[in-house]
Amino acid sequence: QVQLVESGGDLVQTGGSLRLSCAASGSIFSIDDMGWYRQAPGKPRELVAVTTTSGSTNYADSVRGRFAISRDNAKNTVHLQMNGLKYEDTARYYCHALVRLVNSASRRYSYWGQGTQVTVSS
Repeated sequence: QVQLVESGGDLVQTGGSLRLSCAASGSIFSIDDMGWYRQAPGKPRELVAVTTTSGSTNYADSVRGRFAISRDNAKNTVHLQMNGLKYEDTARYYCHALVRLVNSASRRYSYWGQGTQVTVSS
């Protein structure tokens, strides 16, 4: 019912920048939290950054000051500007959204994208 499609992952050198984007589509009434998670090989998925409808944000300590999350509520999109990339930022980045559906607006449903690969060369 809802699809999240990420884009923007790439191979970049240490210190470089990337901008990830995620677009949500489908039977969306509204979206509460939207955020980015990442998972490196052999490690659990971890929160990178999240933003609420009101625009408040929360970041993992490891990325605070380097990454910036933003969203466009009218377009159901969320972006992650990543600056000062480090080797340890290498991971697959997943978009996540808590969505209220057109036919079930009183409940929130959790959706994930397929992920986009970010590789930082040392």
